This record gives sequence, C-alpha cells and structure tokens, in this order.
Amino acid sequence: MEMNYDENELHQLEDELHTKLYPGTEIMSDVGSHHFVKAGEGSAKVLVPQPSDDPHDPLNWNRFWKTSTITLTTAVSFAQGFGPLALAPMFPQLMEAFDASLADVVQFTGVCILVLGFSNFIWVPIQTSFGRRPVLIFSTIICLASNIWRAEAKTYGSFMGACILNGIGAGPAETAQPQITADIFFLHERGAWNTLYFTFYFGSLMVGPIVAGPMAEHVGWRSFWWLNVGMHALLAILLVFLFPETKWHRAHPKEVLRQASISARSMTNEKLALNGASVEHSDKVADTDAIAHTTTNGTVSDTMPANIAPVMTADRDPYLHKGTPSKSQFKLFQPNAHPFNTILMDLWIPIKLFAYPIVEFGAFVVSWSASSFLTINLTQSQAFAAPPYNYTSQTIGFMNFAILAGAIIGLFANGWLSDWFAARLTSRNRGIREPEMRLPTLFPFVCIMLLGNFVVAFGYQYKWPWEAIVLIGYTCAGIQVAAIPAIATTYAVDSYKPVAGSIMVTITVNKNVWGYGFSKFITPWVEESGFVPPIMLNMCLIFLWCSFGVVFYIWGKKFRGMTKNSGVHDL
Repeated sequence: MEMNYDENELHQLEDELHTKLYPGTEIMSDVGSHHFVKAGEGSAKVLVPQPSDDPHDPLNWNRFWKTSTITLTTAVSFAQGFGPLALAPMFPQLMEAFDASLADVVQFTGVCILVLGFSNFIWVPIQTSFGRRPVLIFSTIICLASNIWRAEAKTYGSFMGACILNGIGAGPAETAQPQITADIFFLHERGAWNTLYFTFYFGSLMVGPIVAGPMAEHVGWRSFWWLNVGMHALLAILLVFLFPETKWHRAHPKEVLRQASISARSMTNEKLALNGASVEHSDKVADTDAIAHTTTNGTVSDTMPANIAPVMTADRDPYLHKGTPSKSQFKLFQPNAHPFNTILMDLWIPIKLFAYPIVEFGAFVVSWSASSFLTINLTQSQAFAAPPYNYTSQTIGFMNFAILAGAIIGLFANGWLSDWFAARLTSRNRGIREPEMRLPTLFPFVCIMLLGNFVVAFGYQYKWPWEAIVLIGYTCAGIQVAAIPAIATTYAVDSYKPVAGSIMVTITVNKNVWGYGFSKFITPWVEESGFVPPIMLNMCLIFLWCSFGVVFYIWGKKFRGMTKNSGVHDL
C-alpha cells in the first residue's frame, strides 16, 4: 500500500469495507469519515500515494518539471537502447571488417545485453542510495565513451570490449524509468506512463536498425556510432540542467509511530522534570504513558496526519500541481547516512524477489515477450539477405518500421485500455483497486503475439512474400512487445512499489540471461533445423507464462497476503 495507513486506521478501513487491505490494494475514493487528497477540487479520484504538503515533493511538481523529467528520462531510455541491438542490418559489414562468421558477430549483441542486465546490480544500489540523477548522468557519459570506442575499434576484440562497456553504461535504460515514473506520478497514471516507457525503450531497439542499415550501406558502419556519440553528448548536458532529483522519502506508518512515541516520551519527561520528579522515575512514566497512548488510540493525535477530517484538497495540499524542485534536488547526488547498508540491501533484494510469485510472473512474461522481438532482430538478416530476397542492409533496416508502427499502436491501445479497464473494475469494487485488475488486458495482446509468431516463423521458412512477414508478423511483434511487458511490470511494481528498482533488476537479469542464451543458439539452430522450431518454441513459452495471468487474476491477492509482512514493504 502507498497510502501510509497506521495499524488502527487500516483495521477501521478493513471493517468498513469488509475486505483485506494487503500491500498493493489501494482505496481510490473516500470511505466513511476517511477523506483523502483528490486529483483536484470537485474530483472524487483519490491520489495514491498521498502527496505531502511540501512544494518540493516530486508528486506536487508542476506540469513543466514533470514533463521535463519524464521527457529526459524517456530520452535516456531511448538513447541507451538505440545502439546495443542496432547491429543486425550491419552484420555483413562487421563480418567483413573483422573477418568473422555470422555466429561470431551475433555475439556482439548477445554479450552486450548479458552485461547490460547484470550491470544493474551496480546502478540500482547507486540509484537507491544516492538518487536517480547521478545514475542517469554517469551512465550517459559511459555510453558516450563506449560509442567513441565502437567507432574507433580496429579489431574484433576491441569492438567486443566496447560492446561490454556499452552494456555497463546502458543498464539504467531497463531499470530507471519505472522507478522515476513511480516517483513523480500517481497510481492511476502509471499504466499509461509505463506503456510509454516500454514503447520508447523497445522502440529504440527498432529504430536503431532502421537507422543503422542505411548508414552502414551509404556512409559506413562507423558513422552510426558517431551519431550515438552526438546523441549522448546532448543528453548529458540536458540532464545536468533539466533533470532534478526525484528520490523522495515518504514516512512509513511504523516510522511515524516511532517518532510519535519518542515525541510523547520527550513531552512527558519535560513535564515530570518541571514537577521535580527524578530522571529515573520520569523515564519509566514516559515509557508507560507513550506505550499506553499508542496502544489505546493506535496513533498519537498530536503528530499523526489527520486524514479523517473532511478537509478540502487545496487546504490539505496547497502545492498540488504547483510545486517546483529545490536547489538541493539539482546536486550531483543526495546524501545518505548509511550508504553501505543500502547498497548491500539492494544487492540482496533482487535475488530475494525471485522467490516472490508475482515478481517471478512479471520477470518471465517480460523476458519471453521481449525475446519475441529479439528473435526478429537476430534473424532478419539471416532470412532476408539470403535468396530469394537478397535484400540490402538498408532494405532490411527499413523493415523495422513495421515493428515501430506496431509499438506505437501498442502504446495507444494498452495505455488507454489498461488504465480504463482497471478504473472500471475499481468502480465496480466500491473504489478499491487491486493490482490484478490490469491482468485481463493481457488477453488481446497475447492473441496478437500468437498471430505474429506464426506468420514470422512460417513466412521465413517457406519464403512467403515479404509484405506478409513484415506488415503482419513484424507489426504484431511491435504491438505485443509494447503492451505485454508494460502490463506485467506495472502489476509487479504496484504490488511491491517500495522495491520498484529491485523488481526491474530481477526482471532485467532474467530477460537478458535468456536473451544471451537465445542469441547463442538461435543462429546454428536455424541453420540446422529451419526457422519454425526455435520461433515456435519461443512462442509456446510466451503463451505459457502469460497464461499464468489467469492464476494471478484469481489468486494474486492471496499471494500478496502471503508476503504482507515482508520487510520489502518497509524499505
């Protein structure tokens, strides 16, 4: 839960609503005497999480700063994903430049995405400990350096080293934006913004080959990497001046109660000292009084936020939609009293999350949905550069326009559908939103995924007209890769929001390990058995993991109930 209820208020709400409020379950309307900050005056839509009354709270920022932040974050996701998977149309040039086989140059992509996934064991702890701002700035600088190296590489080993460095620098493209989205946007807005992220990130993987193919053919493959250098140099400058820190501490109910108890003890000590009581006696009375007061009332009225009075939104949060970042939010990093503890925790949490069914569901759905796109990326030159097509790098690169068009369709279709469907089910459920309410929207996109994989596999194998393979198969691949990962990731993050960054590490490691393995065996497997077996196997695995959406739609709340006392909710 992101509403920060104390135990007493939580039980009151459960009694009034006759339901369990497990982490992830949110109340989107007023309940009895409980009133919350709304989206605006006259609106009945409760904001989750509840913003503070601080003008520097990222949830309170005005439109300019939210737009600037999410635009630059999206640009970083796009730029860092633009290069790593852009090599497919230039495979013939790379084979010639480094005197390597197709399987060898495919490893430029495979190794890069493997390193990219594991690099987030570095970036996410830094992101949690010192803020999102230093991660985006330094990762962009590393990508800048790696692209200069790629452009200047003269040997196979040198280019592979540049790919590894690029993988390290590009890690935040897969983990930073979902966390920043949760920092600055409310729950009811995240479906559309997460879909935007996946559309632009996977869109960069589609646009990269579109640009790389013609550049490799007409001005040389090295020029593509100089284009990347210019892009990252511009982004680094913009990030310094227009991307404020979004990391913001929100008090947990246990933390508030602890502070309230300390405050009550201090007040009692002062009173007893004035009455001439001994220090020892005053400590005992203070402890007893604080404990009794907290136990009886569940909270301390003088220090807890008064969320049960019918106060107007403008009075409760006068800075909603009007706030701005402070000067301290433009520092290179945010101070942390216990950085090593935080870093060690962030190294452990992604591993721990593999034991959480909802996170594992999200990881497998995202991994195999993304691998459907990776299949096209790794096989398009193998299929279309050979007879009877014999297409050039430029032509093969332009075929990725169909995937991009599909991703744009997926952005608008899922962004609207996911939020609308969840809002409709919330309304029917008396204003109570469950994360599982997004899962039914997987169904149409799974059907599209099946169609796309069938067309690509059999079209490649039996040399169908390119129009069928590209216009139907590639477009379907773009639609599903923008929609399915967004739904699964949003579900996992909504269920365990305090560890959104660690969830993305878990998902990314799972996805990129599979992607690396797939890149190792798909080329020789296709040469030996044809296109149908590997692509159909991958399709069946996507369908298998997505079908568990039915299980989680029915029993997902029980799984969340099993982990309701987990420490990840207190981070």
